[in-house]
Amino acid sequence: MTAPVLVIGEALVDIVSTGNGSGSGRNGKNSTKATPGGSPANVAVGLARLGLPTELVTRFGTDPYGDQLGAHLFGNGVQLSPGSVDPQFRTSTATATLDADGVASYQFDIAWEPPALSLRRGSPAVHTGSIATVLEPGAAAIRTFLDSLASQPVTVTLDPNARPTITPDPESTWAAVRALAASADLVKLSDEDCEFLRPGLSPDEIAAELLSVDRTKCVVITRGGDGAIGVSRTARVEVGAPAIKVVDTVGAGDSFMSALIAGLHARRLLGAVRLEGLDERTLYDVVDYAVKAAAITCTRHGADPPTVADHTATWGP
Repeated sequence: MTAPVLVIGEALVDIVSTGNGSGSGRNGKNSTKATPGGSPANVAVGLARLGLPTELVTRFGTDPYGDQLGAHLFGNGVQLSPGSVDPQFRTSTATATLDADGVASYQFDIAWEPPALSLRRGSPAVHTGSIATVLEPGAAAIRTFLDSLASQPVTVTLDPNARPTITPDPESTWAAVRALAASADLVKLSDEDCEFLRPGLSPDEIAAELLSVDRTKCVVITRGGDGAIGVSRTARVEVGAPAIKVVDTVGAGDSFMSALIAGLHARRLLGAVRLEGLDERTLYDVVDYAVKAAAITCTRHGADPPTVADHTATWGP
């Protein structure tokens, strides 16, 4: 069996509440919907749907929310690392409350302390990002683990997925991102990440900062409806987004990340080669594949990444 891609980070339940408790929600009623989420968990599901064996290192409980998460992950073919399901652990949640005007306020109930981190022999890639990389004590464990991979034949990818409500200070958050990025071969950011973390700098200036360290070989920055740019040591590409009818953008960035890793895997650029051979044509094709995966997710409700068959049926082989 092929060794899985290892994904490290939070799995939580997104709770969306409409109304203020006095019957002011849709049709005069309050409503609450709970769905599996967490950026790393979404990436793991996206990878599995694109045909890559995937293992997720996370932590959630055996409460009803944890059962919902487990069923979602297992149902999509994601393996869970030992210790990821812990009866003593309360499953994390992210609650968004919408008032009568549709304005959201957020409250996070998140704890992050992963089980022991280890790499399976032959694993082609390790991905991490989001809250798990900044929330202690788990963030320190991730930093130590990534440092330990410096001499290992594995590609490391990072998506900071900045959360200002968790880490409101952009300067300290950028310092943490830079420290982690120095251990990553590929860093993916969104334009919103860029605006928060490095206000006033262009995407190319931010990419240049990240590419200034020895390990990082590629930076990809998503731009919503304008597509994405990819910058490597030898190439720069701009990829436009296809015209679609957007339902919502939830999970689009995570679908993009999954497809980016899957596209690199299909071209045998993961593992010991660590993106060597990522020329302009290949970089364009990989970013284009990821843009189109994100576009499919935007035509659906919630974090619902495409399968290989979905991608092929929509955009062709």
